[in-house]
Amino acid sequence: MGLGTSVTRTRPDGRRPFAEPVSSESHMPETKPAKSPGKMSNKDYDKELRKLQGKLCQLQEWVKYKGLRVIIIFEGRDAAGKGGTIKALTERVSPRVFRVVALPAPSDREKSQLYMQRYMQHFPAAGEIIIFDRSWYNRAGVEHVMGFCTPEQHKRFLELCPLAERFVVSSGILLIKIWLEASDKEQKRRFEARIEDPLRQWKLSAMDLPSRTKWFEYSRARDMMLDATDTPWAPWHILNSDDKKRARLNCIAHILDSIPHKKAPREKVKLPKRSMKGAYDDQATLKNRKFVPEKY
Repeated sequence: MGLGTSVTRTRPDGRRPFAEPVSSESHMPETKPAKSPGKMSNKDYDKELRKLQGKLCQLQEWVKYKGLRVIIIFEGRDAAGKGGTIKALTERVSPRVFRVVALPAPSDREKSQLYMQRYMQHFPAAGEIIIFDRSWYNRAGVEHVMGFCTPEQHKRFLELCPLAERFVVSSGILLIKIWLEASDKEQKRRFEARIEDPLRQWKLSAMDLPSRTKWFEYSRARDMMLDATDTPWAPWHILNSDDKKRARLNCIAHILDSIPHKKAPREKVKLPKRSMKGAYDDQATLKNRKFVPEKY
């Protein structure tokens, strides 16, 4: 019923019925908030991950076959899950095709170079996908927030970065930019785990604890970066990463959708028989050698 719709009622004395207006709001069904999908089981995650990794292998063959050049940039909050996402993306493909670049802090020599110079030397050749675990966007984030660059350098970067990326894209490189966003609560939980868990303590960098105190400074830096560099030719895509399993699956699916590909032609392979020419007992010659102790 719409607002102003009438409901007919009969008078108690039997006289002519009268109409009473009824608000549509009183008949609107109650809307319930969308339910959280809940925690994904390891079995379901492994099953979906295997499917996607199979598709990545197919993508890899197409990239090699067509000589494509691709750059994937991973940026985001500290402890947002970049490393685990990159591992899921690359663990079943060739490191010669999917190459991960995670540069350390710049040397004194690199600081004197053109800012983009140390990244450009890692750009892809034909048949390569380069994955930047952090990138030139350090200048828009950690360098700006922690005072490692001047306000003028930060401003100039935001002005010139879209132009530089337009040149990269116009040269035939496909540029994919992904920002991993973790909530305040989840970041706190992951930092605490890094402090307590010996298997994760290596992840705790010198910048992690100071960055925790500067949550809103990083938020503002993120917003400024997105405003300046989210362009039609090199758009940003935000990946919600509080749920690591779903984030990894969503990220791989997004990358597969972002790189047009088909099944590359492949010659049938037949395993040749072992030649017996020059045969000898090649295991006996190893008996007096040193072997790794078999403890398991």
